[in-house]
Amino acid sequence: MENNENIITLVDEEGQEQDFEIIMTLDVQEEEYAILHPIDAEDDDAYAFKIIKDDEEYTLVSIEDDEEYNNVVAAYEAIVQDENF
Repeated sequence: MENNENIITLVDEEGQEQDFEIIMTLDVQEEEYAILHPIDAEDDDAYAFKIIKDDEEYTLVSIEDDEEYNNVVAAYEAIVQDENF
């Protein structure tokens, strides 16, 4: 795979690796989030993760809170809609 800084590899609980394209990062209520799309996916599904920074290391974590998730999705959709006009 070519070196692309918009591509990251995530490892799931079973140790399976999957490549994702970083669609965008965004700030919602003073927290940072990443919107990712699986490289091998045939659909347009994207996934939202919270970005946690510890010293100089970044970690992506699942968004467990429904309200937080809905806020991130709404912010993402608003940005996408604005870009399409």
